[in-house]
Amino acid sequence: MISEATVKHKYTYLAVGDSYTIGEMVKENERFPMQLSQRLNSDSIDIAEPLIIAKTGWTTDELLAAIKEKNVKDTFSIVTLLIGVNNQYRGRSSEEYRAELKQLLDIAIKYTGGKNEHVFVLSIPDWGVTPFAEGKDRGKIAAEIDEYNRVKKEECEKLGVKYYDITEISRNTDPALIASDGLHPSGKMYKMWVDKIYIDIRPILK
Repeated sequence: MISEATVKHKYTYLAVGDSYTIGEMVKENERFPMQLSQRLNSDSIDIAEPLIIAKTGWTTDELLAAIKEKNVKDTFSIVTLLIGVNNQYRGRSSEEYRAELKQLLDIAIKYTGGKNEHVFVLSIPDWGVTPFAEGKDRGKIAAEIDEYNRVKKEECEKLGVKYYDITEISRNTDPALIASDGLHPSGKMYKMWVDKIYIDIRPILK
């Protein structure tokens, strides 16, 4: 039997981030990077399972440190980046976020071999609408996340990197879109994210 590691695929995928990338509380095949690669394969795009560098709770500086530690030498056909919610949760400034995000965007572009248009950045979801945020200042959370996303969008536009607003999707309070911990997205919500970015990813993988 041939292992996945020995199979050569036409395309490769690196996904970096935090709990929203690793898919806290959902099955592995429900993570949004897995759903994306599965959908591409079902659309006759030969792409490997994503290499995921992500952990629940990571901030931008912790993700930077993890990427440095992993020291991955490969380049990838596509890279997705979703990071920042834990910076907001810990009360860090949006300007500190900007500085570290710029480093992460540069790294993501480097991992595509300098192809800015092969980097796909997702906005930060609004955890303030979830049951987990009961008793917290939901308005303040929303405003801070909007500020972080404004910074993220600005930096993506400067570099010609595609930015996707999935925050509005995350503000849908349908219980079916929330995982059993009352905080993280369900596989159903992750599918909605994939639906939003797929239209741009599919054409660049020919």
